[in-house]
Amino acid sequence: MTKLCIIGAGSVVFTKTIVTDIFLMDEFKNIQISLMDINEKRLKISENIVKSIAKKLNINPQIEIFTERKPALKNADFVQTTFQVGGYEPSTVIDFRIPQKYGLQQTIGDSLGIGGIMRGLRTIPVLFEIAEDIREVCPNAILLQYVNPMCINMIALNKVYPDIQSIGLCHSVQGTAEMLAEDLNENINDIKYECAGINHMAFYTKFEKKLSDGSFKDLYPALKDFGNKIISNNAVSSRSKKISDYSQKILHEKVRYEILNRFGYFVTESSEHFSEYVSWFIKNNKPNLLEEFKIPLNEYIDRCIINNKLWKNYDSDPASVMDLEIKKSHEYASNIMKAKLTDETFTLNGNVFNKGLIENLPEDCVVEVPCKINKQGINPEKIGKLPIQLAALMMTNINVQLLASEAAITKKKDFIYQAALLDPHTSSELSINEIYNMVDELLEAHKEYLPEYN
Repeated sequence: MTKLCIIGAGSVVFTKTIVTDIFLMDEFKNIQISLMDINEKRLKISENIVKSIAKKLNINPQIEIFTERKPALKNADFVQTTFQVGGYEPSTVIDFRIPQKYGLQQTIGDSLGIGGIMRGLRTIPVLFEIAEDIREVCPNAILLQYVNPMCINMIALNKVYPDIQSIGLCHSVQGTAEMLAEDLNENINDIKYECAGINHMAFYTKFEKKLSDGSFKDLYPALKDFGNKIISNNAVSSRSKKISDYSQKILHEKVRYEILNRFGYFVTESSEHFSEYVSWFIKNNKPNLLEEFKIPLNEYIDRCIINNKLWKNYDSDPASVMDLEIKKSHEYASNIMKAKLTDETFTLNGNVFNKGLIENLPEDCVVEVPCKINKQGINPEKIGKLPIQLAALMMTNINVQLLASEAAITKKKDFIYQAALLDPHTSSELSINEIYNMVDELLEAHKEYLPEYN
């Protein structure tokens, strides 16, 4: 019997999504799922949701809950990580509040920038503990790693625990492909694409439509034409409409279409994320850019507030979980599990150690490339060289990722300072002394969740 262990199962919404995907597959009607979290209250809510979904689908999985990792991991075939060290409060609030004192604004702050660096430093020690437990309790399990900052975390994990089968998972590649198809009024089932790079900064090197005669039509000319309309305010992308319902902010995806215009290819991660990966869009001395490119500052804070309200609704009205929508998502986890079980190859874009997969990026960075999953495990595809301008853009982020990971591995504070100094957005706004002082203040504020640095 297949067993999945979810570490951080108190992430109610995401646990519901992944478990629903699994329960909708015939292969997993009797699956074992161990839900593990240190927050007993949230864990119980997730248990209620999982059992409610099983009841609706008339299936009989074995569901257990744990507050300790090792018992939860026993006999696991797959381990999924979805936790957040320090939570929204205090840690996320600290990651936004202290940089704001120095004049550094963020949108999401969980993948790169000073927020991403600090989150990585909090997360990697826990990932190492999980890897140690997997090595001891279920050494053949595949680790499905969803926790951000993806590249910072996965670089450290691959360097220190190369024996653990792990793959970093994100929904930005498939989600953006669906968005682009919708923007162009095309059926996603007719779309063929090639995509590679690093997490949140991978690019579609091909984006094509299959024609009735079996040939393929390049959709980039149509995409660039639509992008010109976005930039001139004559169109709104499909994702903008969905997000405006979610956070009451209107996002035109102008940042990503501007990058398409300047670099020639479309990037996988959202405009609010991407705007803080570079130095061109969030600038204190040019506040008009925020309005021009529709950049929502503190977007992640707003999302957390909405999700916390949702969680409180579950807490106050447990019966409401029975009304949850049951449908298949585009997350990869369930398909990976099915491919490993049945040996039906599934191809996805996953985050793995480079080792020459992309020739013009460092060997020891983590890249997001097509990977085939079957009984043999994880088989990434060799890409060769990316267009030089894309590799150069990625290196501005990889530099930060490598240094932040090295800081977590070696416990040397200098690497933290250097990661922040080289971060595109941080370095475009603050002086060296301001960056050092900000890092010191953040380390002090987060010391409950951090090891000692020297």
